[in-house]
Amino acid sequence: MSLAAPMLAQKAAWFDVRNPFSDEVLATLPEFQAHEIGEIVARARVAAAAFRSSTPFQRRTLLDRLAGLIARDAEELARTISGEMGKTITEARNESRRAQNTLRLAGDAATFLDGEVLNCAIVEGGVDRQAVVTYVPTGVVAAITPFNYPVNLLCHKLGPAIAAGNAVIVKPSPKAPLAASHLVRLCTEAGFPDDLVQVVHGGAEAALSLVRAPIDLLSFTGGPAAGLALKRASGLVRCLMELGGNDPLFVMPDADLDAAAATAVAHRYEIAGQSCAAVKKLYVHEAVEADFTGRLLALVASLRHGDPALPETQMGPVIDEASAREVAARVDEAVASGARILSGGTREGTLFTPTVVAGVPLETRLLASETFGPVLALRSFAKLDAAIAEVNSSAFGLQAGIFTNDHAAIGRLSRTLQVGGIMVNEGPDFRAEHVPFGGIKTSGLGREGVRIALREMSETRVVID
Repeated sequence: MSLAAPMLAQKAAWFDVRNPFSDEVLATLPEFQAHEIGEIVARARVAAAAFRSSTPFQRRTLLDRLAGLIARDAEELARTISGEMGKTITEARNESRRAQNTLRLAGDAATFLDGEVLNCAIVEGGVDRQAVVTYVPTGVVAAITPFNYPVNLLCHKLGPAIAAGNAVIVKPSPKAPLAASHLVRLCTEAGFPDDLVQVVHGGAEAALSLVRAPIDLLSFTGGPAAGLALKRASGLVRCLMELGGNDPLFVMPDADLDAAAATAVAHRYEIAGQSCAAVKKLYVHEAVEADFTGRLLALVASLRHGDPALPETQMGPVIDEASAREVAARVDEAVASGARILSGGTREGTLFTPTVVAGVPLETRLLASETFGPVLALRSFAKLDAAIAEVNSSAFGLQAGIFTNDHAAIGRLSRTLQVGGIMVNEGPDFRAEHVPFGGIKTSGLGREGVRIALREMSETRVVID
């Protein structure tokens, strides 16, 4: 929601929002202070108390209206997304489309937040009573979002939170806050009650101030270190966290190699490799390694990277120059340890060329931790069980993909791989807005996906009569 000029005048600090391709300053925004965030949370608590008695129909109506306004402003939102975080205009338009679907599905799910009736007299001597299990609003949800999907990931938090009857305080990444702010303004236009959805701006201090305030649930998407710091600061507040991944894609001897190569390229180089579930480790069976690698490199060589505002561009920059330098450092370390660059490996400012590296040692940072940039690390394997064990040794466990029609291999992977989701004849970055999404180990807590998130953002209530 828009801020009054007197409040803006009191801000102690400001930060620039820059276009990562051109370095143009797109906006200068205020860094919210702890006392201001406390006041916002207090207003949200009043709004939440009133909204908890709203009906599923009312909640669905609001979300449908908001989806309609996103459809109306889809091109403006797409250009904002592309400008502030470097996503190609094609990718940004797709995000605007997905955001509409996410909100409409959340509205649909609001009409099916049903409970169950349990009989207490199921053991000898049990009392003949019925337990009615229902779901009630949690209260105030703090939604802290990253830069890579500034609209759709916000909708994955806001949609279920509103569908469950909660208030929402949005804290977008300071690297990409403009599209999120636009979405919050649309909530007002859609008729959301005053203070039900509010926005605060800033970096780590603003996030910490928000989770230390009297919120009822924290929904966070970001890195493990930041997530752990926020979890500790929030105390006993329930936390839903998506903390990234180091996701593998397995290519088996019977795989459709063209489809596998196209998927690896599409998933890894989308938004310049800055997706938590993008394939980062590409495990190729030695029987098809040479054939597959040739097909992969031909596709990588054809990628057009550059100005994200141009419709022909297929890959834009990473979010800032520090991130580009980090990706370059990881590639250099891998090469120094014996890896070979098969394609790319260079950068100019925030533009990092689509890169393929083979023979990457397992202990290098390029493989051992999440690399947020357009680099595919190839690993050859002979036995699937050995590759699975290698993946399971990682601290992450978000999603995985496998290309095969071998049901024995699919079954072995689904039983033994320690991840939250396995995609068959797809890449690990595949998700549907209504399907549970999330990981284990340091990849996160809880699940997104509008149906399950609706339950995650509700409290279970039992009435025994």
